[in-house]
Amino acid sequence: MIQLVNPSADLFIPDDLNSGQALGRTTHLGVGAHQDDLEVMALHGILACYKQPNAWFGGVTVTNGAGSSRANEYADYTDEQMQAVRAEEQRKASVVGEYSFIAQLDYPSSAVKQPSNIDYAADLRTIFAATKPNVVYTHNLADKHDTHVAVSVPLIQVLRELPTDDRPEEVYGVEVWRDLNWMPDQEKVLLNLPNRPNLVRALISIFDSQISGGKRYDLALEGRLRSNATFFDSHAVDAMSFASYAMDLKPLVDDPSMNIAEYVDGYVKRFREDVRSRVSRFIGD
Repeated sequence: MIQLVNPSADLFIPDDLNSGQALGRTTHLGVGAHQDDLEVMALHGILACYKQPNAWFGGVTVTNGAGSSRANEYADYTDEQMQAVRAEEQRKASVVGEYSFIAQLDYPSSAVKQPSNIDYAADLRTIFAATKPNVVYTHNLADKHDTHVAVSVPLIQVLRELPTDDRPEEVYGVEVWRDLNWMPDQEKVLLNLPNRPNLVRALISIFDSQISGGKRYDLALEGRLRSNATFFDSHAVDAMSFASYAMDLKPLVDDPSMNIAEYVDGYVKRFREDVRSRVSRFIGD
């Protein structure tokens, strides 16, 4: 059994394998801020591993979900009640998606957003020592949600500490609270999702506390995935049904000298230059 820092952290293994084997078989790992983030931004890994004997998706949810919006039947739920509901929803999603494991670290968002907090990073080191995944998914660095970025930055820093041979082959920052369709096409990573619309709907619909509680993530997610697939190329017929866009974070992992903020700012600058040059061509100056 791995030892996580937070005493209230929850490690759930859907098929009841022992923890060492469950983590050790993991080939794709998602690290998300909140319950339901994995089912939005790590779908590529979840679907790639589904029903595959030699590929397993493992998930890490970092915060306790206490600050979520709530309405309708959840309107009067306390933070403690909402935490319990959301944690159970995340476990159910891991069963439906046949995850290798789901670790819920149960930190308050306020703690994760403190750069001086060392506990989350310590948990990441423990998890990566036990998993050694080939592919890692997390939030993109241009996400507008503070907690999402606060999850991604320490993740990159921990991956940099790993011996070169233990680092994942691919590291993606994927869309949640900011689309990545603004990135130049040659720089965005197009994650072609297997055509499993029923599984996509089933996974996100488990999070009833969010959907009935006032956020139609179910409709928005499928709309985004279909939109990405169609609007990626203006001069070609659709080659896929569902797609996520991602930012390649692997260069940041492999070169610790790179400044994380400057790296993402480079994408923004190149986007600005792309827009400016296109408009300028038609001004006639």
